[in-house]
Amino acid sequence: MSAERAPGLLAGDSLNLRLARRSLGLIALCLILLPFADLAITTHDPWAELGRMLSGLLRPDILATQSLPHAIALTIGFALWGTLLGVVLGFPLALLFPRSRLLRGSCAFVRAIHELFWALLLLQVFGLSAVTAIAALTIPYAGIFAKVYAEILELTPRAPVDALPEGVGRFSRFVYAELPMVWARLSSYTRYRFECAMRSSVLLGFVGLPTLGFHLESAFREGRYAEAGALLWVFYLMIASLHLWGHRRLLPWIALGSLFLLGPWPDIDGALLWRFVSVDLWPKPLLDGDWSGLWQWFGEIPDLLPAIGNTLLLGLMGTAGSLVVALLLWPLASRHFGNRPTRMAGKGVLILMRSTPELMLAFIFLLMLGPSMLPAWLALSLHNGALIAFLVARHADAIVPGSHALPASSRYTYELLPRLYGGLLALLFYRAETIIRETALLGMLGIATLGFHIDSSFAYLMFDQAFFLLLITACLNIVVDALARRYRPREIADTPGERGPPGREATC
Repeated sequence: MSAERAPGLLAGDSLNLRLARRSLGLIALCLILLPFADLAITTHDPWAELGRMLSGLLRPDILATQSLPHAIALTIGFALWGTLLGVVLGFPLALLFPRSRLLRGSCAFVRAIHELFWALLLLQVFGLSAVTAIAALTIPYAGIFAKVYAEILELTPRAPVDALPEGVGRFSRFVYAELPMVWARLSSYTRYRFECAMRSSVLLGFVGLPTLGFHLESAFREGRYAEAGALLWVFYLMIASLHLWGHRRLLPWIALGSLFLLGPWPDIDGALLWRFVSVDLWPKPLLDGDWSGLWQWFGEIPDLLPAIGNTLLLGLMGTAGSLVVALLLWPLASRHFGNRPTRMAGKGVLILMRSTPELMLAFIFLLMLGPSMLPAWLALSLHNGALIAFLVARHADAIVPGSHALPASSRYTYELLPRLYGGLLALLFYRAETIIRETALLGMLGIATLGFHIDSSFAYLMFDQAFFLLLITACLNIVVDALARRYRPREIADTPGERGPPGREATC
């Protein structure tokens, strides 16, 4: 009679063991593929460069930037109108979202392409104008609002609706019974998305639009770190004070006032727009029906498989790095560890890292370390890890520990982490879609992802090639999002403190 095999260390079907296997599998896959990543440091003295940057951050020169009020006004105006128009388009789509597979696919496509890529596309028709900036935010935000609003509406309790008398129309049921119950959640998510739009509006400066990001990029690239530090502090102050100046009673007046600053509006040539959409974006052999020429056109697209491989590899590294950063940093902001000063400092660090867009962080690290995957990996890991850590710390504060006598390490390992880890992992997989979008985008800094070739194609006016690469990027993002949904922990209930669908704050 053969002896029974002892179960493995991670064998079993309990929730915690399944979560551990998924996490270790993610880390192991990242470590296996890590040798294929370019992580070289090519600058002569990165620590000296870091010291100069920190000196500029600590001694900012607020008077060095010209047209600073105008740049702030444009940043806010683009973000506000992009969000408002996204709501106007996204809310009606949310009502039809569960009933139409075509609509769900279309929304997934438009939100899979980053706002800066939409800006590069629209730039060819509308130039450096407010139309380009607002439309670049509105198009993906409409898809995002449609998806998230639909998820929120699905959570509406049915009892009050079913209690209405027979004969009440569908519109009246929605307006008087369903909408009031979810209005707070819809408003909360809209405010959060406006904060995301502020960060995206800053990034529009990287393609030449005169927002804060334009002056930030110029100051960093030219080594004017005191000016760059001042601009960063202005940006952080704008985000931190959003709850004051972004009050619902003030926003309509800000929106109206910003219209006087967003001009001049471009003259839109309908014939030129139609030619761009119907001719310039498509391969000429396809329009001519030349299938042999189309095959030759595909052969002219440079390094597609390596670019896809680098995008996926950097996305995997960013996801694994975000997990490690979140596990290390969430105790910094939790009431269960440290004291009040250390928690305030920890929250400040997390807020600064989550408020700084990945592209901006990667650009700063690129100046320090040189062009490789390392700056992008650090930026993705720190930004996304800090965002997840901030949410997990907030959720941890709602937990009442069983024993206050445990030392901090035991409280972390045995008391809190097992109760929080499922939610942390769910947030990580929610974040995977955004990580892969940002990974492609970081190619604009010279990293050999899909974004590098998209940016180059636009620079050389090869619009058909750029549009094809955008389609590849969108499809890649949709596939990654589908895989993330498949492996996301479904047994996790709504995390304490969340209002609306779990992970909604991890979708920016």
